Amino acid sequence: MRITWYGHSAFKLQFADKGLLFDPFITGSGYGGGLDDAMAGVTHVLLTHGHDDHVGDTVEIAKRTGATLISSFEIVSWLGQQGVEKVEPMNTGGAITVDDFTVTLTQAFHSSGALVNGVFAQLGHPNGIIVEAPGEPTVFHLGDTGLFGDMKLINELYRPKIGFVPVGDRFTMGARTAAYAVNNFFDFDLVVPCHYGTFGLLAPDADSFVKQVTKPGTKVMVPEKGRAFEA
Repeated sequence: MRITWYGHSAFKLQFADKGLLFDPFITGSGYGGGLDDAMAGVTHVLLTHGHDDHVGDTVEIAKRTGATLISSFEIVSWLGQQGVEKVEPMNTGGAITVDDFTVTLTQAFHSSGALVNGVFAQLGHPNGIIVEAPGEPTVFHLGDTGLFGDMKLINELYRPKIGFVPVGDRFTMGARTAAYAVNNFFDFDLVVPCHYGTFGLLAPDADSFVKQVTKPGTKVMVPEKGRAFEA
């Protein structure tokens, strides 16, 4: 499996002939490689929730690539009205198998919505996303979330080995709570911190989180934006 981080919460997973792009906030995020680079080879877009810094460039990417959008019922309905043609609607706790991999939406402690015609519209529940594919490590994108005890149940049920964990504080877990979750609730082989440094309101880096992850066997990696690595 090849993983690329584009800053904030945007990740691409590549395995077999699939390209899964999570929360593609590319334009305006500070990533210098450009949208064409991020969406190369993308077959599916997965959204954790409806905030602008996660929906990002979804509509343009879906239109230009023909990628299938996978997200909550409310989000895919909203983006369908904006021209996204191929959609797979879901909701919290549900799972689907599409193109030989399985996606499950977990709960996340956050909010989800967008300004629509000047009015803030609710867009369903925020989610985390589990991806399971034959012969590949199970991946858990936690989305934007606070700490919650049922993370332990998610670990017991799905046994994710790679975690994309928000650490920027204020709107999500910060270094202390994110490290607590990794140390106490999960058995990750690899953790990639995210949702930091993009805006002035967030923690500027992941250094404190990295120092506080002490669980034996868990590696923390802070990759360079746009540079793919194997996992």
